[in-house]
Amino acid sequence: MGEDAPTVQPSSTVSETDPPPSLTPPPPPFDPSRMVGIIKRKALIKDLASAYHTECLSYCQELLELQRKWEEPFIDLRPPEDSRRDILRPSKRVKKSR
Repeated sequence: MGEDAPTVQPSSTVSETDPPPSLTPPPPPFDPSRMVGIIKRKALIKDLASAYHTECLSYCQELLELQRKWEEPFIDLRPPEDSRRDILRPSKRVKKSR
């Protein structure tokens, strides 16, 4: 009966979830001058994202227009007699008159 029960190990003073103190450096002190750079970078990232978004929308609009053109049936606007003229070519040899 005692063989099936899990054995309990004695708990150590350092838990497994706490990282060792030598591997994590202490956080740097708060420096307000760094906040200005962070805010500027954040604004630049937002501007860049906005530019990419605008460019993406324009490409999507162009793609949508091309897809609509592709789905439209092709309509030949020339009258049928014009197409016959394209097929008939003048002869290469001129007939001699007698």
